[in-house]
Amino acid sequence: MLPEPAQKMLAMVLSRPGAPLELRELDVPQPGAGQLLLEVTACGICRTDLHIVDGELTEPQLPLVPGHQIVGRVARCGAGVNGGVIGQRVGVPWLGGTCGSCRYCLGGQENLCDHAVFTGYQINGGFAGYCLADARFCFPLPDGYPDLQVAPLLCAGLIGYRSLRMAGDGRQLGIYGFGAAAHIMTQVAVWQGRQVYAFTRPGDLAGQAFARRMGACWAGGSFDRPPQELDSAIIFAPAGELVPAALQAVRKGGRVVCGGIHMSAIPSFSYDLLWGERSLVSVANLTRQDGEEFLALAPQVPVRTEVTAFRLEQANEALAALRSGQLEGAGVLLVDEQIRKRGARGD
Repeated sequence: MLPEPAQKMLAMVLSRPGAPLELRELDVPQPGAGQLLLEVTACGICRTDLHIVDGELTEPQLPLVPGHQIVGRVARCGAGVNGGVIGQRVGVPWLGGTCGSCRYCLGGQENLCDHAVFTGYQINGGFAGYCLADARFCFPLPDGYPDLQVAPLLCAGLIGYRSLRMAGDGRQLGIYGFGAAAHIMTQVAVWQGRQVYAFTRPGDLAGQAFARRMGACWAGGSFDRPPQELDSAIIFAPAGELVPAALQAVRKGGRVVCGGIHMSAIPSFSYDLLWGERSLVSVANLTRQDGEEFLALAPQVPVRTEVTAFRLEQANEALAALRSGQLEGAGVLLVDEQIRKRGARGD
């Protein structure tokens, strides 16, 4: 049983796009019908957070508490939620809620719901001492992963897993952009018996060495040609110029998957790069089924997350490190009891 939630909390708040996050004291929110109040213990840093803070995703609900790879423990339940979950550790992903009645929800494509809301974008996220979440969109988390290590599974892992499935079953897999999602999916792909070819920023020898440590059989620059044709490729980096490069690297009949929510403009390219029944597809969000499947799969591999920890008030430093490509693996904010008590006292 968790202690009674405090009345106040600290949170990192975005007041306007392009501005640094501000450490503020806020009231602890109260759960409404169907909601959980979570005591946040960790929250992963995602490139999507960076796109929101930098203004590349243009519909945030401001002022906003970002963060959508949330690990927390249930502190209070709203009406209609079984109180037996109090104290349970759960994870909150990017998909925060759907309408449940549109053609996409009814057709098994809730990730495309026209009325979806997203954690840390339209609803406040986990860069805070506490947060609210729809109980239907929370996942029980696998044992054996500390809070710090499990947080990246909730977006880098889930979106990566959806991207990997959409890439098909080919043996030769290229991964462009070797960050949080790539280092997780490389482990899964190798466990599945595939060969992974990793593409990093040109000259990033440290990133290429990291990719090989994670299991890649080859690593090179973004525009290098791999030693053999690829069956498929996943682009995790938000760089549109990688689309023609990946199409050039895959064989006839191969597939290129764009795994990010935002990408810079894709330059024009000649039709022969697409010809030969190559395909180019995007991945949008995730479904709850993706979450259930991947969180059951991760311990079987087992996936090992490489993590750099930051304190909650270091969120701007963490985002800057991600922006500059300095993070190896994933960054995670830790919300400790000391921070929570500061929020409760207001000092």
